[in-house]
Amino acid sequence: MVSFCSLPSFFLSLSFILLSPISNFIDAQAHDYDHPNAKLSTRWTNNATATLVIQSEDGSTVQTILLHGKEAFDHAYACGFYCNGTCNSYLFAVVILPLYSSESMYNHGIPQVVWSANQNNPVKIRATLDLTSKGDLVLKDVDGTVAWSTNTSGKSVVGLNLTDLGNLMLFDKDHATVWQSFDEPTDSLVLGQKLRVGQRLTASVSETNWTVDDMITLSMNDDDLSAQVETNPPQIYFQHRLSIPIAGIKFSYIELENGSLSWFSNSTNGSLISVPLGSSIQYMKLGSDGHLRVFEFISYQWQEVADLLKGYVSDCAYPTVCGRYGICSDGQCSCPSSSGKTSYFQQVDVRHPSLGCFENVPLSCGASQQQSLLELRNISYFSIDPDLKNIDASSCKEACAKNCFCKAVFFQYYPNYTIGSCYLPTQRFPIMIFIVAIVLFVQKRYDNQAEEDYLDQVPGMPNRFAYDDLKTITGEFGKKLGEGGFGSVFEGTLSDGTKVAVKRLDGFGQVKKSFLAEVETIGSIHHVNLVRLMGFCAEKSHRLLIYEYMSNGSLDRWIFHKSSERILDWQQRKNIILDIAKGLNYLHEDCRQKIIHLDIKPQNILLDENFNAKVADFGLSKLIDKDQSQVVTTMRGTPGYLAPEWLSATITEKVDVYSFGVVILEIVCGRKIFDRSLDQEDMHLLSLFKRKAEEEQLLDIVDKSSDDMQLNGPHAVKMMRIAAWCLQGDYIKRPSISMIIKELEGIMKVQEGLDYDFSAQPSTSGVARFDPMDIEFSASTALLPSILSGPR
Repeated sequence: MVSFCSLPSFFLSLSFILLSPISNFIDAQAHDYDHPNAKLSTRWTNNATATLVIQSEDGSTVQTILLHGKEAFDHAYACGFYCNGTCNSYLFAVVILPLYSSESMYNHGIPQVVWSANQNNPVKIRATLDLTSKGDLVLKDVDGTVAWSTNTSGKSVVGLNLTDLGNLMLFDKDHATVWQSFDEPTDSLVLGQKLRVGQRLTASVSETNWTVDDMITLSMNDDDLSAQVETNPPQIYFQHRLSIPIAGIKFSYIELENGSLSWFSNSTNGSLISVPLGSSIQYMKLGSDGHLRVFEFISYQWQEVADLLKGYVSDCAYPTVCGRYGICSDGQCSCPSSSGKTSYFQQVDVRHPSLGCFENVPLSCGASQQQSLLELRNISYFSIDPDLKNIDASSCKEACAKNCFCKAVFFQYYPNYTIGSCYLPTQRFPIMIFIVAIVLFVQKRYDNQAEEDYLDQVPGMPNRFAYDDLKTITGEFGKKLGEGGFGSVFEGTLSDGTKVAVKRLDGFGQVKKSFLAEVETIGSIHHVNLVRLMGFCAEKSHRLLIYEYMSNGSLDRWIFHKSSERILDWQQRKNIILDIAKGLNYLHEDCRQKIIHLDIKPQNILLDENFNAKVADFGLSKLIDKDQSQVVTTMRGTPGYLAPEWLSATITEKVDVYSFGVVILEIVCGRKIFDRSLDQEDMHLLSLFKRKAEEEQLLDIVDKSSDDMQLNGPHAVKMMRIAAWCLQGDYIKRPSISMIIKELEGIMKVQEGLDYDFSAQPSTSGVARFDPMDIEFSASTALLPSILSGPR
């Protein structure tokens, strides 16, 4: 065991907080402050009391596991648990730690992450990293779920090493490399690191969002280096051929050297880009905006010293420069318009033009007689790969009009020629327009009846579909996924192969009201935990909604059925609860208008192929102005999930919190709120919950069909306390959804003194009571599957 008591001032001045020694390190040889190695059967915990902590002036923290630095160095490499200031979540990462001398003492600059293992799966405090006895390096979150692993068990690993280049390596008894981080680059390269043929850098979503969505990449091929948008086909915005191809020459890698970015092959090499760099502390990073920058530690701070693509890519040619539908001109962003006329597009945020634009009116689908095209001349697109060649402009426009999913089309031509090429860009990536030489036709408008005219004015509306097209997409409504009180849901397939769920509303007087509520509510909002409305149809008497397809159906089929094939483990249930909370938080706090869902229940929670949860079915929802804290509305929802104030008070978003509390209990207990198959005293879950809480026997009602739930009983009981908090009879005592999220993420705790009499109501003096005749459900409604926007 290495002691840190004798660390020289060189490292003590790095603002280290030492609360206990690092254990099981291999002999550090020359310097006892240089600890780059670790033996098998070592565990590190993400906890300030068990590791060496580096705190920086920007608030970032590295809880160090391995450290590589020598007195002659002007920097060190460290690997460990990294957070960027808020410290709600952590990466297992390798960082550069710049060092500089001051009055014979060494200080450190802000650490920079140059590699990380778990960008899409960050962990919490008390997470662990194990170098197992079998040679596997495993990162586990606090609940024991595996966040990342090298999968090297049984491959003769004897130790872990952090090299002087910042390469994290597992090695065998012959010191041969078994696994190394350099083989799995993220968004950065350091000096001496090679980006080899077949490897790529992948930009994260933003500087503060570590998630990688595989959208913008930089890759090394046999004969070129390219940066591109990963659509199908890829859209390349930078491509540099390394040299004239010569038979037998294969290019091996590129490398950031002092002063240049160079390429190397089996027989030759050369410089791609040469820039005046002075410091030995450098790294290169592919940013979320598509730029490839070199950073250097100068004058005690990190500074950008080169944009390596600047000489090759104009300011307006970066794909994300102006967001979706944005037009870039001289580095300035705007929205499409026609000859000074009113634009049919509007900026997402006028304060931040680079965030892009959205359509002021929805685009029709399969109804060319009702649409026209907005024509923009003398513009261009960053990546043109024509779909049709040797056609005229009219034929190009017609090709878009006949394609139900075409929103825009480019016609590329030459001066004085009427014949050119036609390109229908992918819908996945924003339309970026710059420079000259192309005509862009964008769908503009249509006319219909009063209801359609109203929908046209709702910002950000999705596509309008023709009813005949929906019949084709669904195979004449042949495959029913489910049905509910207002209609049926059918599986459909778009022309590009994308599966959708088509909800057809019929048979009830409330259909029109429900349809308008749903389209108006979610037609213009987007969140990862809300089911996406892809389109709608309002044609004569037909009212249909087209949603993204959720392959695992609704939550009720997974928690109310005891099939061994449909049992969710603890971690899946916990993640689902958090996903629902995030979706509700977006509705309550982040939309332009507050949205109360009013019908939260398991049937209205859909699960994708990875069991990510999304809130669905907004047919009963209510829009409220931000400055309006309460709203009086007719009673609506599903019995069993209705908050007690429905009978006696004005309504706030806390009715959703109450319903969410019921759903949490159902998820944890694996049973319905009301189950007639049980003994009379156990039929009603809330009454059973109250009794077991008073008896301090809450473990008795944790889902017994799941062994994993039983093993995680204490966690499940803690989740029930959150449910009880949500179920407080007095809505004033219930938490907001944002508070629930903080509790789920370990930032705050459930308040003490909870009242388990969940029917208790606040004072209603002076408040108008509801007329029971206004109730918008019948006793049979609760027995029907939900009219969900997804499959069953």
